[in-house]
Amino acid sequence: MNPIPRRTLLAGLLAAPFALRAQGTARLERFVVAGWSKPITEVTPLLVDEDKGFYRAQGLALEYVPGAGSADAIRNILAGQADVAFSDPGSFFAALDKGEQLRAVYDIYPQNVFNVVSLKNSGITKPADLKGKKIGVYSLASGTRQALQVLLHTAGLTEADVTVVVTGLLNFAPLMQGQVDATAATDTGLLVGRRRGLPDVNVIEVGKYLPVSSDLFVVREETYRTRRDALQRFLRGYRDAAAWMMREPQEAAQLAAKRAIDGTDPALNLEIIRLRNAASVSELTRRSGLGSMDVASLQAAADTYRKLGLLQQRVDVARHVSADLLPGRKGEPG
Repeated sequence: MNPIPRRTLLAGLLAAPFALRAQGTARLERFVVAGWSKPITEVTPLLVDEDKGFYRAQGLALEYVPGAGSADAIRNILAGQADVAFSDPGSFFAALDKGEQLRAVYDIYPQNVFNVVSLKNSGITKPADLKGKKIGVYSLASGTRQALQVLLHTAGLTEADVTVVVTGLLNFAPLMQGQVDATAATDTGLLVGRRRGLPDVNVIEVGKYLPVSSDLFVVREETYRTRRDALQRFLRGYRDAAAWMMREPQEAAQLAAKRAIDGTDPALNLEIIRLRNAASVSELTRRSGLGSMDVASLQAAADTYRKLGLLQQRVDVARHVSADLLPGRKGEPG
């Protein structure tokens, strides 16, 4: 047997770590999340894998595709640009109403975080007071618009009774400048607005009128059938990331300063993260684990959207919600 030349052996040994590293990288399975927003502090659990490795630990190479509202996120999974959508229930229902084959697999925020905000001197304190007013929304594809429609419906009003104005994400300037009479927002949007000089305001909380989840992870039926293992691993990674953010909010705030496009102020990040931590839990999740979905609540919301005229037919939510991929379920590692 001819001995291996020393130079060849040395070259092989030097190359081995790089080959192993490349092989390790190749083992990671690409997984893409379609967001409703740009990579902002609110979605920190999806942004810190380079630092914390929640998804890499599950064998996934996570990517984030930004959007301008939940309808964008749904469009991105329907177009095959992403595997899972970060979507509000209304956009999910609207897609089902159009015949799309979708399934919700995880409740991200079981609390309703939407509101409508007006200045103290506006006289707007209840939904009926919105009649004839100019109302801002983040975008026409956003949950803020649907939240506004829900509030209007509770007072027997529709969008025809108000003027809807697109103001952009987290933008209270039009309200402060008198360009709109009120603006639909989220709890974090209101927090940022107050930090930027928004004066004392009236807040109508949508959750008092429609107590339903704010956001779900939604997938195409085909993805649910063919990528079950990857979906389970993604949900496990997200659950672990969300639980970490609850345990270590200050660390999460510091990492958001590095990873989120709006994260320049760690103190503000911490306040946003605490709000999102609070929105991530409910009595149901305390009993059954993060991500657990309240089908009855979602059905009530879908029925309300139909009454609003946003849906043409009744959506049978139970047919389009599955808890079998949630971490900790039977046969699934906790």
